[in-house]
Amino acid sequence: MPSLKEIKGRIASVNNTRKITSAMKMVASSKLHHAQVMIENMLPYEEMIERILKTFIASEVDARNVFTESRPVKRVALVVFSSNSSLCGGFNTNIIKQMLSAIDDYSHLGKENIIIYPIGRKVSEKVAKLGFKPAGDFTDLADKPNASKCIEIARELGTMFRNGEVDKVELIYHHFKSAGSQIMTRKTFLPIDITSELKRDHERDLKTNIVTRQAQEYLRQRGTEVTETDISSKPLNDNYIVEPDLRTVLGRLIPKYAHLIIYTALLDSNASEHAARMVAMQTATDNADELLRELNLQYNKSRQQAITNELLDIVGGSVNN
Repeated sequence: MPSLKEIKGRIASVNNTRKITSAMKMVASSKLHHAQVMIENMLPYEEMIERILKTFIASEVDARNVFTESRPVKRVALVVFSSNSSLCGGFNTNIIKQMLSAIDDYSHLGKENIIIYPIGRKVSEKVAKLGFKPAGDFTDLADKPNASKCIEIARELGTMFRNGEVDKVELIYHHFKSAGSQIMTRKTFLPIDITSELKRDHERDLKTNIVTRQAQEYLRQRGTEVTETDISSKPLNDNYIVEPDLRTVLGRLIPKYAHLIIYTALLDSNASEHAARMVAMQTATDNADELLRELNLQYNKSRQQAITNELLDIVGGSVNN
């Protein structure tokens, strides 16, 4: 049985650890709030450009563009979003697993025909270990989302796709649904399937950072229920005067929408990272509280036992005398 000094030292150590995890939880909560604000500021533009694009598609059935035409896949590019730091639960592990699954799906193409854009240090290190050459250094984006850099990546990918250097581009990231729910997402970026892209899950909880068991149970019960009536039921009766012609406008709108997809994925991944870290640190703090309760109970029992032994020694000595 450990001595009182050992138990007291362990209590102090757990207390120090609890202070760290509690502080990290508060920092992650603050960063998550800022990430939610960034998503909320971006959503009106996203919804408007989607509405305009849907109206054009509804007005012309055969709305085709170089970025919407599928072709046999001989070379593929993967854009993978992770974090620069750890202590965020299974966030990075799940991303890497999904990336490895995608690499296995395209293993028949050979390593030289799989291009990986690693957003974040964790996935960049894994890509280097696997023997792939990263398409660039994008570690800064994981901590500080930047729309202009996302546009540069989207333009580079778009140029490669248009020139036939790649035949397919996929995104791998966490879609932020709420502070307690981040959905692993793997979807095709190029060629753009507009009909499927417009049916993405827009449901996000951007108002609260509180994660409770009741909230998590509610999300689990809901599963994948998604209501799109607020978007799909709106009549697309906008009358646009298009100049110079519909094809030219689509040629501008679709690349802009592609830029938006990259930026949205980055914001979702950034918010998901902070949410995952907040939950992980909250769990660690709760575990520390439980461990402290057990240690204090053990300390009190040991202390009471020591006092009892001393009293017995005193009583025994007086009787002998």
